[in-house]
Amino acid sequence: MQNTLKKHIQEIDGNAQRQYIDAKSVFTALEEAKKNAAEVRGGMLWKTQNGTDYLIRTTTRRGQKSLGPRSEQNETIYREFTARKQRVEKRVSDLRGELERHRKMNKVFNVGRAPEILVAILNKLAASGLADYFTVIGTHALYAYEGAAGIRFEVDEALETRDVDLLWDIRKRLSFIAQMEGLDISFLGLLREVDPTFDLRDDQLYTAVNNHGFEVDVIRREAKYGDPHPLRLTDHEDEFYAVQAKRAGILLDGENFSAMIVSSTGRMARMTTISPVSFAKIKRWIATQDDREPLKRDRDVLQAELVEEMVAEFFPNLL
Repeated sequence: MQNTLKKHIQEIDGNAQRQYIDAKSVFTALEEAKKNAAEVRGGMLWKTQNGTDYLIRTTTRRGQKSLGPRSEQNETIYREFTARKQRVEKRVSDLRGELERHRKMNKVFNVGRAPEILVAILNKLAASGLADYFTVIGTHALYAYEGAAGIRFEVDEALETRDVDLLWDIRKRLSFIAQMEGLDISFLGLLREVDPTFDLRDDQLYTAVNNHGFEVDVIRREAKYGDPHPLRLTDHEDEFYAVQAKRAGILLDGENFSAMIVSSTGRMARMTTISPVSFAKIKRWIATQDDREPLKRDRDVLQAELVEEMVAEFFPNLL
């Protein structure tokens, strides 16, 4: 490593690196198992009508669909569905137990240091089927880079922030609305399931803050192609408005970077953020803006330099 890299970026110790790799293996296996389990949500049952048995497919929303009268083919469908559902549910249960073991090991080996509230929010988005609509931008992206590279940024001011910026993909607005209607909740309501003290700022309806001062901002690209503006995420009265941000469209169109992050208590979540190359570029651009506060401008440059050093050492393929 170069001297500057040794000074500001340190690799985590071997035990922590191995633990991260082992935990990630279980974490990704559970992600896959949950996707398989989603395919068999609901159930199947036999229902007698007018003396004839019909195979009924039920949904988690109490919907029902007849697959036809009892037949050899439908009996096979029922047996295979039931067996698969039991198999995938057991796998999810087993992997959750294994992941809890790794959570404890993560804490023992000091694997991560991401804020607990950040991990909880990301896991709530994933559990609600909303993760694909949001990209984490800003300072919190550094936790994803740290995790993937197996390092620590040893500059405290580089990670000092009490807010997370969620870039909402307005290009997927219609499917997002459909998903939210199925959940029957506002986005603010979803955050309140993580922490009931979240509330919108009166002067910034794109920002929610909890009783500990942690903020969640919802960002969108500048309006174009007929994008509605102003834009509220759902029709619920108490709801976020997404705020336009310069160059957010470029970030939406750019490459994503995905990594498992780990909190100080060992809990894990997947973060999707922008590529570290894009991060460094946008931070350098932000630092040149006349309305940027001097202290924040200095931090922008510092973050850009750290990420550029990290890319050169650990992700040269991204250059």
